[in-house]
Amino acid sequence: MALDSNEHALNSLGFTKAPGDTRVVVAMSGGVDSSVVAAELSREGYDVVGVTLQLYDHGAALAKKGACCAGVDIHDARRVAQDMGFPHYVLDYEDIFRDAVMDEFADSYLAGATPVPCIRCNERVKFQDLLQTAKDLGADCMATGHYIQRKSGPNGPELHSAADANRDQSYFLFSTTRDQLDYLRFPLGHLKSKAETRALATKYGLAVADKPDSQDICFVPDGNYASVIEKLRPGAAEPGDIVDTDGKVLGNHAGVIHYTVGQRRGLGIGGLVDPLYVVRLDVDAQQVIVGPKDLLATRIVPVREINWLGDTPFDSQKEWHMSVRVRSTRLPRDAIVRPTGPTTAEVELLVAEEGVSAGQACVFYDPDGSRIYGGGWIWRGE
Repeated sequence: MALDSNEHALNSLGFTKAPGDTRVVVAMSGGVDSSVVAAELSREGYDVVGVTLQLYDHGAALAKKGACCAGVDIHDARRVAQDMGFPHYVLDYEDIFRDAVMDEFADSYLAGATPVPCIRCNERVKFQDLLQTAKDLGADCMATGHYIQRKSGPNGPELHSAADANRDQSYFLFSTTRDQLDYLRFPLGHLKSKAETRALATKYGLAVADKPDSQDICFVPDGNYASVIEKLRPGAAEPGDIVDTDGKVLGNHAGVIHYTVGQRRGLGIGGLVDPLYVVRLDVDAQQVIVGPKDLLATRIVPVREINWLGDTPFDSQKEWHMSVRVRSTRLPRDAIVRPTGPTTAEVELLVAEEGVSAGQACVFYDPDGSRIYGGGWIWRGE
């Protein structure tokens, strides 16, 4: 049946109207990924509005390279918008970012956890405050350069891993809610490689086509977490002892913030026959507990603050057979997820994992497909 002149088939963003009548806010970091998203949507005729967030001191940012939100990146995002002919705004989110991300990052480290601030940034800043700003601007949706897929399912939009497993960012996006997913779009998720993204950047004549990927947390560009925490919480790091599992003192440390579970190097307790690893951090006693590698193996993982993306309530079953990822650098492994409440669970890994740490995420995957069922935060338990 032919369409009326006032009717349209679904456009590439899933709306039944012409691209020119569809406003999309693109979250632009200044990198090649989000720049390609903005350029491609602009070329397709969408009403594109680019938005870049200033997340920390702009003056300090100008001297930093390789960080996703540095001053040079704001400039690069603005240049892409100018070249492609769509409006671009820089929003000052410094206070929001510090309150929602940086403060918790510091407090988590001081509590002996190993936090993942990029997840909190997506959850609390980009997909909450920025998403609301996009709605205030009258946008039909918000698009990002994340490598993840949003697919239509029988019960609404579903979250799926990226087509390129090497670029997949599902670990950092597990806390995306159903309402957020309904509004978000991820145009790069179907690409098979980063080379395709850079080829598109070259096609559109973007100056960032060969720009290197950022590797660090944006406010920790040199990877020195401890120095950032000391600036945020002056004097909070207290010295203490490095002890073995029997309590024998093997050395001293300048603060537990300098250590993470699973760490082997830099312990300062040389002269031992067998290598030792950090197996636990006791913040109350200011102790770094070390032991042999086999003590790092964990099978039971307590998880809380679960964001569930399944089709039936999380606690409607006694257990779910899933694949789970307990660190961004690990592959999903078979597990049994046993709900202990609407947003809490005990996760049993069928094969023990080393270096499972409080503060990291535990993300749930379909063991036989690409769908992501959400996940939660690892903690120490009672």
